[in-house]
This record gives sequence, structure tokens and C-alpha cells, in this order.
Amino acid sequence: MLSRLMTHLDEVTAVALFSIGFALLLLDKNLMKKVIGFSMMDSGIYLFLASYGYIESRLAPIYTEGIAEANAYVNPLPAGLVLTGIVVGVSVTAVMLGLTVRLHERYHTLDIDEIAEKIRREGK
Repeated sequence: MLSRLMTHLDEVTAVALFSIGFALLLLDKNLMKKVIGFSMMDSGIYLFLASYGYIESRLAPIYTEGIAEANAYVNPLPAGLVLTGIVVGVSVTAVMLGLTVRLHERYHTLDIDEIAEKIRREGK
């Protein structure tokens, strides 16, 4: 069992990163830790996609003279998905951090339960 885990260490690491991030996102009440958890989940997904896109003993998907078979190259789709995901993830993280800063400026806390309680009191 341990030898199988060691041969797929990058996938195991990706699942662990995603799991830790998901736990932070669900269980922690601090908004900053939720943003960090979301970023950890993103990183786990990118690592998982990148590890599946790499096939040992294959070349980069750049055409060279003499090699015309598709089997000689690594699939470029996961790398493209990872790059697109990184751009989207950075944008979403920036928006979440901006909203977190605005919430802290207004309510002077990052605890999501305290913010919800203050919003309920304002509505009365």
C-alpha cells in the first residue's frame, strides 16, 4: 500500500492540499483563513491536473523534425487548463481579499458569525 502511495506522491499531495483547504473553508470562522483555504484548494487542483498531464519519456508538445506521431508528445491540454485556472484563481482571490478588507473596515472583525450578527442588528 505504501509503495503505491509513493509512486503517486504528487496525486496524494494534491488531494491532501485540497482536503486541508476544504476543511479550512468549511470549518474556520475567520474570513482570511477561508481565503487561504480557497487558495490551497486551487493549488491542489492545479497540482493534480499538472501531474496527470505529464507522461514520463514523452516530449514537450512542440513539433520537431522527424517526429510526427502524437504518441511521442505530452498532452498540452492540462497545462493550458492549469494556466487558465491560475489566472481565474488569482482574480477570485483578489476579489475575496478586497471584500474581506471592506468587511473588516466596516465591522472591525473577520469572524463571519460576528459579522452576520452585526448585519442582523443593523437590519432591525
